[in-house]
Amino acid sequence: MASRRFDLVVFDWDGTVVDSTAMIALSIQKAAADLGLRVPTREQASHVIGLGLQDALAGAVPDLDASRIEEFSARYRHHYFAGEPEIVLFSGVRELLVELAEVGATLAVATGKSRRGLDRAFGTTGLGMFFAASRCADETHPKPHPAMLLELTDELDVPVERTVMIGDTTHDLAMARAARTAAIGVTYGAHPREQLAALGPLGLAESVDRLRAWLLTSS
Repeated sequence: MASRRFDLVVFDWDGTVVDSTAMIALSIQKAAADLGLRVPTREQASHVIGLGLQDALAGAVPDLDASRIEEFSARYRHHYFAGEPEIVLFSGVRELLVELAEVGATLAVATGKSRRGLDRAFGTTGLGMFFAASRCADETHPKPHPAMLLELTDELDVPVERTVMIGDTTHDLAMARAARTAAIGVTYGAHPREQLAALGPLGLAESVDRLRAWLLTSS
């Protein structure tokens, strides 16, 4: 059972809990076009998902001048908010959270979203009640720095060796490695399987059902 090996299960949000990868990438592309910048490819835009704002912009739109970051951010938010109602939970996520809670696991979120964005997502999905704590990119060091995980384990009083990080990007897995927690990569989000595998996660899950198997039976 998850509670025997892992007392704390930490989830990334975008691309892991909700199917938002395509919307985020498209919003980055549209914002770049609005400002007359080189539009990143879908792969380039997807790769920076989960990073803090500065790192994400440096990776996706390297020709963006620092003086236009707020302008770019405003255009990104405009496009993202327009498409946000179309974002849905991955099938089986709600049921998985219920099952994990029932076996006694403590749940948390570590995300590249802002606190305002995560609180809004908690409200629209109704999932906020499942999570004992959360960390956002505007509250501490962003991924792949280990701060989010280390702060969560400290706040919830759970040893790192009894903590597992669930995420769809190499940023999530690199954060887990730096924090010395276990990690499971999900391959249905932003980064390809081979990139996730290269970071040596405990397992890779191509669906929420397979993730459930890892957390509730394999562990």
